[in-house]
This record gives sequence, structure tokens and C-alpha cells, in this order.
Amino acid sequence: MAKTKILLVEDDKQISAVIVDYMGSHGFEVNAFEDGPEALEHIHARGLPHLALLDLNLPTMHGFELSSKIKSMADVPIIFITATDDTETVVTGLKKYAEDFITKPFELRELEARVQVVLTRMPSLDYASEPIIRIDEFLNIDFAHNSVILGGTKILLTPTESILLHVLLRNAGRVVENRMLIARVWPSDEVYEDTLRVHMHRLRRKLEQDSHHPHYIRTERGVGYMFTVRPPDGSGFDAEPG
Repeated sequence: MAKTKILLVEDDKQISAVIVDYMGSHGFEVNAFEDGPEALEHIHARGLPHLALLDLNLPTMHGFELSSKIKSMADVPIIFITATDDTETVVTGLKKYAEDFITKPFELRELEARVQVVLTRMPSLDYASEPIIRIDEFLNIDFAHNSVILGGTKILLTPTESILLHVLLRNAGRVVENRMLIARVWPSDEVYEDTLRVHMHRLRRKLEQDSHHPHYIRTERGVGYMFTVRPPDGSGFDAEPG
């Protein structure tokens, strides 16, 4: 069984080494970097992590900026590791980017517990299995480069389309309610279902051979959407894009 992959971005070498050693001894694969650009290069080369642990005060790229760049690829869960206890910083981080904050200094077993809690909320960890995720003989997904390879043709996705697809894939085989999709894709914005419908329609036009008879993204009328690679039986699902 593949290890859960953690991206650690921490410029304090001593703290970083301790986290790598501890989390590695508890079954995680930790890839550590001292700054944002290096971490992003790693993602582009190796694909998504299952979870990111990010310091805020990095040498050239603030943790919020790095989070924004990661979140433009996919809905990767993030935990901030920081020395700040400023309320506004914490509130902004939680609203826009992170699942959790942990303040330095901290106990390593607390860090592990927080990581485990966040990961248990993820229905599936298959989204970070490989840099390019093979769905079937026709569709491959490359979240790190905001693209799908459809029948051998590379098609670029917008960040919003990429995040939508990521949330659906992470919940493959089950309906994701509209309100959940909106909360994950637009965590700090006031967005309504009409906006979600427009973006989903655009994603379908790129993803489906026939967007009027979708194979991968199905609609449950008035409830939400489901990603599937199996031919649907039609029960409870709307064949028209929604």
C-alpha cells in the first residue's frame, strides 16, 4: 500500500528535519522544502501531495501565496505551521486556505493527530496516487498542470474547473451536494448554484465526448453531481447537463 504523501514547506532546517523524521517513522512519505518555488517545482514534477504542511513566513513566498498556488491546481488539504497567533491571520487562513493551524512550538504527536483528523475527512486518497491519474483508456488527469488528456489530446482547465474536478474525483461514485462543491471551490466568496452550474457546464464541454449525454459527470437534479467511470443506469440521474 502506497504511503500517504505530505508536502512540508518549512525554512527552519531543524524543525523540518524533526518533522520529517517523526512523520516518516509513523508511515508518511514527507517531501520537505525550504521555500515555495521549490515546493511548486516538486508538485509539477511529481504530482499532488495528499496534504501540505506550510509555514507562513517563508523566504520568498508567503504561506498564503503558496497556498493559493496549490489551491489553483486542486483542493489539497493544508495545515499551517506558524509562530503567529494573530487572530486575523488565523481567521483569514482558515476561511480561504487551510483545514487547520498549529502554533509553534508544538508536540509532534499533536501534529500527527491533526494530520490524521484532516485526512480522515477525505473520502479517498487516490487523487495523489500518481502525477498523472489514469481514469480509463480515454481519460487521464494532470492536476499539477491544470489539464486533462482526452483521447491523447491535452486540454487545459481553468483553476476553478480543476478544483471542481478534483473534488468530484475525490468523491468518485457518490453524489457531492451543490453546497459542498461551492464551499470547497469558493470557500470565502458568496457564490450561488447558477455560478456552479455555469462552471460545471464548461468543465463538461472539455471532459465529455458528448456533454449532453455525459459519461463522467452526472447530475442528480436539485442535489449535486457525481463523478463516475461506469455507465450509469439512469436511476435518479439527469442525462442533461445541470
